[in-house]
Amino acid sequence: MTLTATPIPRTLNMAMSGIRDLSIIATPPARRLSVKTFVQQHDTSIIKEALLREILRGGQVYVLHNEVKTIENSAEKIRELIPEARVAVAHGQLPERSLERIMSDFYHRRFNVLVCSTIIETGIDVPSANTIIIERADKFGLAQLHQLRGRVGRSHHQAYAYLLTPPPKAMTRDAIKRLEAISASDDLGAGFTLASHDMEIRGAGELLGDEQSGQMETIGYTLYMEMLDRAVKAIRAGKTPNIDAPFNTGVEISLNLPALIPSDYIHDVQQRLVMYKRIANTQSDSELKELQVELIDRFGLLPNPLKNLIRQTKLRHRAEQLGISKIEAGESRGRVLFSSSTQVDPLTLVNLIQTSPKHYRLDGSDTLRFELPMESVDKRFQQLENLLSTLNQK
Repeated sequence: MTLTATPIPRTLNMAMSGIRDLSIIATPPARRLSVKTFVQQHDTSIIKEALLREILRGGQVYVLHNEVKTIENSAEKIRELIPEARVAVAHGQLPERSLERIMSDFYHRRFNVLVCSTIIETGIDVPSANTIIIERADKFGLAQLHQLRGRVGRSHHQAYAYLLTPPPKAMTRDAIKRLEAISASDDLGAGFTLASHDMEIRGAGELLGDEQSGQMETIGYTLYMEMLDRAVKAIRAGKTPNIDAPFNTGVEISLNLPALIPSDYIHDVQQRLVMYKRIANTQSDSELKELQVELIDRFGLLPNPLKNLIRQTKLRHRAEQLGISKIEAGESRGRVLFSSSTQVDPLTLVNLIQTSPKHYRLDGSDTLRFELPMESVDKRFQQLENLLSTLNQK
C-alpha cells in the first residue's frame, strides 16, 4: 500500500491502466480552507505586502530561496524591507544541531520569517505558518510546487502562496504549463488533478525500466495507453498479448445525416474537440446519458445534429458488443459488416433472412444488406435499433 499526496507519473500510470488499484481520499479535514495561490512576476511591493499581512495577524511566513550561495543575501533584503520581522535562515548545508535548533525555534514562534531552501518540503507541519513565498517558482516541478504549497494552510486560517517568476520570455514552455496548472488547481484535494497534469507534461515512464519518459514520446500518450490497456486485459484473461494484431479502430457508422456539435452551440473550437473526444470515449449508455445531462446543463438544449451524434454513439455501443465493424444506411438501403470475432448467432442471421427475404440478404460471408423505408432521421435510427436488437437475440 502506498499513500501519497501527489503520485509520481509512473505510479499514477500503473493505477490508471489497471495494473495497480487506486483509491482517492478527497475529503479535507474539518474547517480546512484551500490555499489561495498567486502566480506573479517578482515584485518587492508584493513581497512586502504579503509579509506584513501575515506578521500583523500574528502568523509566520516561509520565504523559499533555493540557492544556498545567495540565501543570506535574500534574508538580509527582507530584514531591510521589514525591520520588525524576526528572520531566520535554514538550508540543508547547515550543521544538523544548528538546523534542528532553528526549526525548533521557528515552530515555537521565536522567529516569524524563515528564509529556507526546499528542505521544508517533506513533512514539516507548522500550523501558525500560513503564507509561503516561492522565488523562481518556474524552476520547480509540478508535484514539488504542490508539496511546498502544502506546508501552509495546515490549520483553520486562510493561507496564501505566492509563486514569483521572471518575465514569461525567460521561462520554458513546460514551466509556464506547470504554473498554469498549479494556479488553476487550488481547490482542496487537487493533488490527483495535478498529478495527471504532471504525467501529461513529463511522460509516464517505462513500467519495468529506469527511463522516466520511456517510449511515450515516440508514439504519443493516447496510443501508449491503448497499447498498455490491451496488454493488461489480455494478461488478466489468461492470454498472451498479441503485439502484431491491429488495433480495434471502433465501429464505423455512416448514416448520411448531420451528426456533429454545431459551432453556434459550443463556440470555442478547443471545447468542441474536447466534447467530441469525451463522446467518443464513452463505453456505455449510462456514461453517454451523464454527458448529455452535462451538455444541457452547461450549454442548453441539444440541437438536432448533436442529438443525432448522441444516438449514433448509442448505436456504436450496441454494435461493438455484437462485433460489428461497420454500419452504412441511406434513405432506402444499407449494409452491416461483421468482424471476424462477431457475437451474432449465425442461426439468428439465417432466421432473419428467411422470414424477410425481400428486406435482408447476405452479400459474401461478412456483409448483411438490407432494404427498408428510412426516409426520415427518426425512422432511420428506429430501423437500425430494431435490427441490432434482432441480431442480439440467440
